[in-house]
Amino acid sequence: MRVLAIDPSLRATGFAVLENEGRKVRAVVYGTIKNAASLLPSGCLVAIHERVLELIQTHQPECAVFEGLIYVQSHRIAITLGAARGVALVAAASHGLPIYEYAPRRVKQSVVGRGGADKGQVGFMVRALLGLTETPAVDAADALAIGITHLQTAASAIRVADPLVGI
Repeated sequence: MRVLAIDPSLRATGFAVLENEGRKVRAVVYGTIKNAASLLPSGCLVAIHERVLELIQTHQPECAVFEGLIYVQSHRIAITLGAARGVALVAAASHGLPIYEYAPRRVKQSVVGRGGADKGQVGFMVRALLGLTETPAVDAADALAIGITHLQTAASAIRVADPLVGI
């Protein structure tokens, strides 16, 4: 199974493509979609959408997995994160990919062993689980962790969205 994992953010969206090789999980590609502070939010959304489409076309994942909604203290931040998440979801759904999501606490529990783990612990465990030579950047590590969680629990995963057909 090949999975596209996304940790959405307007300025630094983490992404990863992972696959199962028997019982082992392998990172095919991972990184961060970085948008400059000088780029208007609308430009950031276009960049996220285009890069996610490119990842789908290049790596042909079987599904897309996202970090579930998080609680933020600012309505402005919530709207911004929602917009970034939305363009990535539309890119995946427009290619007919089944979409799954995992709560941040569940991802941390799955990868680190406790739901209250900090980002440094997540990055360290992602590196160890995937046998990487260096710890990935925070946003990429989060995307990798989301993908690992899905591959570990794919049989019991609950699909949260039907792909949109004909977009």
